[in-house]
Amino acid sequence: MTSDATTPEAYIAEIPDERKPYMHKLRDTILKNLPEGFREEMSYGMIGYVVPHELYPPGYHVNPQLPLPFLSIASQKNNLAIYHMGIYANPELHDWWVAEYKNRVPSRLDMGKSCIRFKKPEQIPYDLIGELCSKVSVEDWISTYENQIKNYRKK
Repeated sequence: MTSDATTPEAYIAEIPDERKPYMHKLRDTILKNLPEGFREEMSYGMIGYVVPHELYPPGYHVNPQLPLPFLSIASQKNNLAIYHMGIYANPELHDWWVAEYKNRVPSRLDMGKSCIRFKKPEQIPYDLIGELCSKVSVEDWISTYENQIKNYRKK
C-alpha cells in the first residue's frame, strides 16, 4: 500500500484497525533503537528513516533531492513489511539477521533482498528488530552506501 499521508501518524491512521497496534509497536521499537542521526519521515509512501541532508548533503544518488534512505516500514496488502537497506548492502548484517531469526523465531523467514515480510503480525520479533536497528550508525550506513551501492553502480 502506498500512501499520500504526509506524517507517520496519518499513515498509521489509514491502515486497517487490526494492524494499527502492530504498526505502532514496530514504529516505537525502531524509534527506541535506531542510532542518533536518522530522521523519521514519509518516504516513498511509507514511514521511512533517512539520513537527512544536513548529515549527508549529496542525498540519494537516484534522486539527490531526497535524503539518503535507510529503513522503511509499510502495511502492504498481505503483510507488514520492513525494508532495511543495510541488510541489502551488508552481507555480514544479512547473515546475522538470517541466523538470529532462525534461532529465535519459530515461523519461517519471508524475505527478499531488503524486504522482510510479516504475514502474521502477532509473530513480529520486536526485540530482534530492535537489535537490527541498533547495529548500523549513520556513519556506518553512509560508508556502506558509498562503498557498496553508490560507487559500485558507477563502475
